[in-house]
Amino acid sequence: MAPRKDIVRLVIARFTSRAGSEAAFFIGVWGKAAYVLHANAVELAVLMFCLSIASILGSTAAGVLIDRYGPRKVLVFAEIGFVVAAMAMIFADTLPLLIIVASAWGFLGAPVVTSAASFAPHLVTDESQLAKVNSWIEGGASLAFAVGPAVGALLARYAHVNWIFVLDAATSLLAAWLVWGISTQPPARKDLHETHAIAELREGLKAAYGLRPIRYYLLMGSLVWLSFGAFGALEPLFFRDVVGTGIETIGWMNSVFGVGFITGALLLPRLPRRMLSARGLAFLGVFVGLGAVLYVGWTDLRMIALGAFVWAFVIGILEPLLRTLIHRDTPRELVGRVIGTSEVHRRGGELIPLAIAPALAGAIGVQQTLISFGVLASLIAAASFIEAGAIDRGAKARGAIPVPETIRMAEEPISPNL
Repeated sequence: MAPRKDIVRLVIARFTSRAGSEAAFFIGVWGKAAYVLHANAVELAVLMFCLSIASILGSTAAGVLIDRYGPRKVLVFAEIGFVVAAMAMIFADTLPLLIIVASAWGFLGAPVVTSAASFAPHLVTDESQLAKVNSWIEGGASLAFAVGPAVGALLARYAHVNWIFVLDAATSLLAAWLVWGISTQPPARKDLHETHAIAELREGLKAAYGLRPIRYYLLMGSLVWLSFGAFGALEPLFFRDVVGTGIETIGWMNSVFGVGFITGALLLPRLPRRMLSARGLAFLGVFVGLGAVLYVGWTDLRMIALGAFVWAFVIGILEPLLRTLIHRDTPRELVGRVIGTSEVHRRGGELIPLAIAPALAGAIGVQQTLISFGVLASLIAAASFIEAGAIDRGAKARGAIPVPETIRMAEEPISPNL
């Protein structure tokens, strides 16, 4: 097990960095586009498409770099680069310029996410500790999801939306300093510098698509983003045009989402044993789609807040379980590239709805379109139950450590003083 102080530094860094970036995304990018620059559904879709493509490229590059140099160095330098992109957002006063700068912001932000997601196997020597460390990292990120959008809402209301980008830059600098002091195990392969980056990328893709369990986990990760995808173009319009509220509502509702995420993650180790498996993942995927429906099925803010909590509660259970299953079944020397491929799949799942959501919203309405994508995600997850059962039987046959035996969350929240 890694020194407790290193885990604490990583958790605080993840919280700090994500709090700033969540505020910057929900209020700074989405909010500025919809409320300050008055973007329509098509323009928001273009913004999210460019942001997603940039994130895919960033995640792909990050996967190779992580396996070469380790997640610590990649995370530190990505955070430093992220500072420049965040500050550039202040000067994005037209929609085309916002799209360009947000794309750079997304490209540099993707390695931050990929590095953090790849960190656990580089901190622990005992596979049974993976879920514990992942739970703490996810817990820090989840808390940031609750805090960041609320801070962004306050800044937008009482100062100016551009101050959110200053906050984003400051939190990235602090995160870089925290991560720099962490000690990690060296990359598992010693000959990576003697191979070509393209060859390394191919090796990672071969593992991601050639290993049946990993292929299934990538599908489920994509499914979560499929339910989110239409929201990228339409959620700000849902609040602006359907519910009729101001820019700060996006922040408040996504803070409620963050609280639900934390609550779900805390429940994970207390679930029945059969839920902590690929079949459990499929079951949770069904409820991710239904949660999206519950979130946007109303115009009453109280019901929307309840839907946000329930939707996030399910995702809060699913995300650390998905991450632990990927770590368990991926050779450590390939973790960075497989996690990078996972992030690419998530963004790919988001791109599909962006291609048709604006036109569909024009035909049947914003709210109805969001509901339709939630239902579709549930149906796809339900159709994967047979494959999930085969994955679980294969894991049992090869003697993989059962997930219920690896999940041992702390009895109390981890303390920065430890």
